[in-house]
Amino acid sequence: MILPDATLGVLGGGQLGRMFTLAAHSMGYRVAVLDPDPHSPAGSIAEQHIQADYHDQAALQMLGDECDAVTTEFENVPADSLELLARHCPVRPGASAVRIAQDRIREKTFVRDHGLDTAPFFAIHEAADLEAAVETLVPPLLLKTAAMGYDGKGQLPVETLEEARAAFEQLGGQPCVLEERITLACEVSVILARSSSGEMAVYPVAENRHRHGILDTSIVPAGVEPEVADQAVAMATRLAEALDYCGVLAVEFFLTPTGRLLINEMAPRPHNSGHYTLDATVTSQFEQQVRCLCGLPPGDTLLLSPVVMVNLLGDLWQAGTPPWERLFEQPSVKLHLYGKREARPGRKMGHFNCLAAESEQAIELAERVRAALDPARARP
Repeated sequence: MILPDATLGVLGGGQLGRMFTLAAHSMGYRVAVLDPDPHSPAGSIAEQHIQADYHDQAALQMLGDECDAVTTEFENVPADSLELLARHCPVRPGASAVRIAQDRIREKTFVRDHGLDTAPFFAIHEAADLEAAVETLVPPLLLKTAAMGYDGKGQLPVETLEEARAAFEQLGGQPCVLEERITLACEVSVILARSSSGEMAVYPVAENRHRHGILDTSIVPAGVEPEVADQAVAMATRLAEALDYCGVLAVEFFLTPTGRLLINEMAPRPHNSGHYTLDATVTSQFEQQVRCLCGLPPGDTLLLSPVVMVNLLGDLWQAGTPPWERLFEQPSVKLHLYGKREARPGRKMGHFNCLAAESEQAIELAERVRAALDPARARP
């Protein structure tokens, strides 16, 4: 076990790194952040901010020498950098799991090869791969870049071979996944923590609603049948076991109108849909990340209250500072801001959690607070 007073490293200094740092500090650890941004939200509160590129060998050496263990806040950190750091100290999650999660072709193939369902898909390495894919798949379709796509970026809808060719060119001719666009009943996610010894703790299933490809709200517990929630948990834990995973893992699912669950993607880190855990569970997902990194057993994931998490995007700041006093009028609403210097449309600036005795009350409270902050958007 790595105990308090040790120094923990994190690759990435965004909001997830910041919340990891806050959790680590509350538990008595020091934190070193490696991030190229001089104003990174995590770097601004960590004991040490190494301002460098994620490929910088000298910076990685410094981080490895300084830290007792290292984690990452996002999946697009170079897996080779994680392998280099692993020569110096424990790195959790490991490079092999991150390498799978950061590429949609590897990810979806891994999921399918382990007997778990995804939307029907084809790997597209070059334009010549499109013809057979379009002939086999049932439109409407989505063409998604294999790497670096997030929050709805890096994907285009297509119906025909001609549209697929044009979309592939528009996306730069890089490797992609072409998949069937699924009719949804809803989207749900499972977040779990798996320790270095294989001990597992799973959070309640969240129901997620998106807007313009970005997560808008998460409702917990999800409004799905208990057997659907149980199946989602079983699929997520099976995936974690197959990866021999250590850390916090998020698995996103599509639920079809017929009740079929399909794995959409996974994230080898804390997840936006798990931000409700900061206020509504015994142990937050960020404390779990610290625990797993340090070889400690996972904490209790008991849900203390129904909750709705609402994302706050930079659009809300376009008319000036939001009227936070309207939010603070509600005693069971918790605000979390990420310390970002510049608010831009679509940029995640913070979130708030609405707690209530019943789910419907939490949903109504979230709608009321959103309307008070942004009258143009009265509903999630």
